Amino acid sequence: MLNSHQCKTICSYVVLVTALLILPATAADVADQLPDPDGKPADVSKPVQVYILLGQSNMLGFGKIGTADKPGSLTHAVEEEKKYPYLVDDDGNWTERKDVRNVRVMGSGTGGMRVFNNEWMTITGRNIGPEIGIGHHVGHVTDAPVMILKSCIGNRALGWDLLPPGSEGFEFTDDKGVTWIHPGYKGTPERWEKGTEPKKIGWYAGMQYDGDIARAKDVLAELDKYYPDAKEYEIAGFFWWQGDRDSRSAALSSRYEKNLVHLIKQLRKDFNAPNAKFVCASLGQTEKGATDGGGKILDAMLAVDGESGKYPEFKGNVATVYTHPLSKGGSSGGHYGGNAETYMNVGEAMGKAMVEMLEE
Repeated sequence: MLNSHQCKTICSYVVLVTALLILPATAADVADQLPDPDGKPADVSKPVQVYILLGQSNMLGFGKIGTADKPGSLTHAVEEEKKYPYLVDDDGNWTERKDVRNVRVMGSGTGGMRVFNNEWMTITGRNIGPEIGIGHHVGHVTDAPVMILKSCIGNRALGWDLLPPGSEGFEFTDDKGVTWIHPGYKGTPERWEKGTEPKKIGWYAGMQYDGDIARAKDVLAELDKYYPDAKEYEIAGFFWWQGDRDSRSAALSSRYEKNLVHLIKQLRKDFNAPNAKFVCASLGQTEKGATDGGGKILDAMLAVDGESGKYPEFKGNVATVYTHPLSKGGSSGGHYGGNAETYMNVGEAMGKAMVEMLEE
């Protein structure tokens, strides 16, 4: 007599064959589906492969777990639409990856650190972000322990709060003909009219960057507290989903590409990880060809993609995910209406983009 796991395997094979023979358009989707986690722990004698997730509210994640009767929730997508089958086991319980650690910390500016997640990769709490799709994909192909380390907070701009060390200030003339000075790293305030004396405030350019990076390093300094029994780690990659705040400013969106290039280089420097891969994702509401602030953010992200050829040094180690076809509606400012499928789809795509670079 077959056990439930064998039955599920046979059923999956039948579905795959049927899709290949009858529905060619969906065959790739079925064949590309992840298997259930095997439940085995990773070999902690190997360095933990750390992936650092940064950005603003998109990366934080507001996808609702919800219930089966709530369309748009993760539970509805899994139970009613039969999507993301690797998230549930044969008994309908959320699966748990014993080889991927899910860690999330947060704080404002350079303030204190609050730990929100420190567990094996599974579905917990009320909301999810892209870390679920990311963690399952990189965990599946990595023969070593994996840590997904998220350190970010909402409503932050790359051109101001998240400005990396070494960034230079610039001038920008608005549509009324007024020229503003925007500061470089550690400058304050956010902007001031050219020819006037800037008045300092209790925040500086890059203050959130400094805090997010410091908190990530604090986690890594106590590695075994966040990945039990682990002794060493390597920074394998960075994931970046951000841009909403910059898209609302003509000045900051015009500067986004320059800042993004510098961000990639500075992150690798700050974590002493020159070979770490970098994946960024665009704002879900923005379509290619848009000319507004969101369009400028998208153009900047597509430019840094290693396949664009604009930055040869990024070939094979920087990738951009165009998320508009993956979004289920809404906008980044409205957290995509809390639709969990948007966060899962984008997370999976980001994870796949990272895997492709790791396997090159």
